[in-house]
Amino acid sequence: RESDHRAWTPVSYTVTRQNAVVQGLTEGKAYFFRIAAENIIGMGPFTETTKELIIRDPITVPDRPEDLEVKAVTKNSVTLTWNPPKYNGGSDITMYVLESRLIGKEKFHRVTKEKMLDRKYTVEGLKEGDTYEYRVSACNIVGQGKPSFCTKPITCKDEIAPPTLDLDFRDKLIVRVGEAFSLTGRYSGKPTPKITWLRDDIVLKEDDRTKIKTTPTTLCLGILKSVREDSGKYCVTVENSTGSRKGFCQVTVVDRPSPPVGPVIFDEVHKDHMIVSWKPPLDDGGSEITNYIIEKKDTHRDLWMPVTSATVKTTCKIPKLLEGREYQVRIYAENLYGISDPLISDEMKAKDRFSVPDAPEQPVIKDVTKDSAVVVWNKPYDGGKPITNYIVEKKETMATRWVRVTKDPIFPSTQFKVPDLLEGCQYEFRVSAENEIGVGNPSPPSKPIFARDPIVKPSPPVNPEAVDKTKNSVDLTWQPPRHDGNGKIIGYLVEYQKVGDEEWKKANLTPDSCPETKYKVTGLTEGLTYKFRVMAVNAAGESEPAYVPDPVEVKDRLEPPELILDANMAREQHVRAGDTLRLSAVIKGVPFPKVSWKKEDKEVSPKADIEVTGVGSKLEIRNTVHEDGGIYSLTVENPAGSKTVSVKVLVLDKPGPPRNLQVSDVRSDSCYLTWKEPEDDGGSVITNYVVERKDVASAQWVSVSSSSKKRSHMAKYLMEGTQYLFRVAAENLFGRGPYVETLKPIKAMDPLHPPGPPKNLHHIDVDKTEVSLVWNRPDRDGGAEITGYLVEYQEDGADEWTKFQTVPMLDCVVTGL
Repeated sequence: RESDHRAWTPVSYTVTRQNAVVQGLTEGKAYFFRIAAENIIGMGPFTETTKELIIRDPITVPDRPEDLEVKAVTKNSVTLTWNPPKYNGGSDITMYVLESRLIGKEKFHRVTKEKMLDRKYTVEGLKEGDTYEYRVSACNIVGQGKPSFCTKPITCKDEIAPPTLDLDFRDKLIVRVGEAFSLTGRYSGKPTPKITWLRDDIVLKEDDRTKIKTTPTTLCLGILKSVREDSGKYCVTVENSTGSRKGFCQVTVVDRPSPPVGPVIFDEVHKDHMIVSWKPPLDDGGSEITNYIIEKKDTHRDLWMPVTSATVKTTCKIPKLLEGREYQVRIYAENLYGISDPLISDEMKAKDRFSVPDAPEQPVIKDVTKDSAVVVWNKPYDGGKPITNYIVEKKETMATRWVRVTKDPIFPSTQFKVPDLLEGCQYEFRVSAENEIGVGNPSPPSKPIFARDPIVKPSPPVNPEAVDKTKNSVDLTWQPPRHDGNGKIIGYLVEYQKVGDEEWKKANLTPDSCPETKYKVTGLTEGLTYKFRVMAVNAAGESEPAYVPDPVEVKDRLEPPELILDANMAREQHVRAGDTLRLSAVIKGVPFPKVSWKKEDKEVSPKADIEVTGVGSKLEIRNTVHEDGGIYSLTVENPAGSKTVSVKVLVLDKPGPPRNLQVSDVRSDSCYLTWKEPEDDGGSVITNYVVERKDVASAQWVSVSSSSKKRSHMAKYLMEGTQYLFRVAAENLFGRGPYVETLKPIKAMDPLHPPGPPKNLHHIDVDKTEVSLVWNRPDRDGGAEITGYLVEYQEDGADEWTKFQTVPMLDCVVTGL
């Protein structure tokens, strides 16, 4: 029941334990409780709580403090901070207990006996190099709670931290002249770093306009009323014993530019316009010049007239001038931050001073080829301005339109090789000069020229020599000249001179009578010695002569025969039967030798075609057969000697028939064949033999073996009692030769032998004139069925046996005894 009510409210009727949970109570109110025991007889008396109970959460010790951190460490102190526990146990925290443990010891010891409520404490009086770990507990009215999680082991030593630097400014800073600016940031480091400010690598110091402020964690540089000279690369250095950090900022103090640099130069002056130029300002104010403002003024008037305010070039055309008037020009430079003071020019009168160049004189054409020509001209008057280019033009003589020969500039050369002419066409050329003012008038056209290669005399013939001679002639040969002079060689002139004479005589009168690179000089006198020379001729004339190196004595030459064998005259020549045999050789000798072909020292076959020419000989046999093989010899002979060469010719053909075919060891299902190799193997090794058989009643031959390399074969799988014929042929690389056949058929059957003796002969009955005999069949029948038994008897003591009779059965009664 509530303390201020008298009525009791039941909580539970079914509690069998010695405890119960009362729910549905209101926090802050006071209650009394009572309890009675009950059995099957009934309920006993109630027992009541002696005093009221106020409903509220139970008070416990606080939770463990959180976030215990080490904030600073020196060689003899440690500074710690922490946060309160998440739950204070239902009662305010009354104090914190900080404990430490020396690493290596087991127990924690309280650091201080003072009542600590601050959540920060510096433990002092520690020994340098010792290592501790710390924990902290919270206390309330109930007691001390669980300790926090321990710190990591902390060694007492002075903290060293490399510098850090956090800047509040960017890499670049632009400031107007007169304004102030500052560079700020934060830094840290242990031991405390040294701060240094530099501009363009020069250390900055405080003065009236430069202020430097440094706190333990911040740094600042301030510049008051900045000037252009304050521009530069600023650097702050944070440095201690562990290292350094740097921060940079490119500061540009900007202003309007200084005036353009004079004097104003009048590059061109004309009656209606001028072109002026100047130099940029020495100081652009720290910002790129965006444009120049140009104005002009007639010196007789006070009014400045604008020309342009939108040019970044340092040159400008001043237009719309009146001829003969004097003018001044003034120029301002402008950047993003303002306009400079002006640059004012001297006075200048508007009148023409320059013109385009004059026309060059008529050009001269030289070095003409089929597709190019060189145009040459003299430099004309340049009109007061330097010539910058020449323009060369061409046209075909019959055409009306001039065409520029190149788009590329031609300068300073006063000649140009014109390419891409069409061979055979006639061309004219003209030249114009160009300067800054423009292009002058063209020159008069050149004299017409035809585009074709110039023809000059050829170079001399090459390597003339005497290659043959007789008693009244000499044969000369040479090679064409190396250069034909760009003209076709019409022919050659040949001259000769008797040794001792001065006069050269012509062997031929006109070059076209000797178009080839050889000539036979005739009409010479036997026994005399001559010199020879040759000249090449084209449309431009005769070349220099080329001389035969040595004088030549005119007489018949005598040279022993010489044979130069062709490839088909190797030591051994193989020809397939049916192909054509060709033997040939080149023959030399003076006089030309007599030629004779032999085979095995006999005349060659009439079917051979023999051809003899002035340079060699050839033997040819078509449709060769095996008999055409043998040793062929070629003999050449003249008065100076003779020479013979031989070649072994093998006509490769199919082999001949095998010899001496024999059949032996005939059985009911096989027989054994033997033979000898053919007399003629066709010039090639026999690779295998082909064996065939034929039933005499059949017209068709059947293969027994086609790959036998031996000269014998066991013919198997015969039909017993059948008569067979056999034949064998030899094969080589060039085919199969003719067959050799057995002369008579062979019957497939086993050979016959006499039967063995009957066995177990004995009598079964005896009478006075006869005996009954029985016996058993013999062990072997000799290869044929037994047709009967011959019974003989012999009287005891006699020498001979007497035939009784032949019986078919295994018994017999011998009578007449």
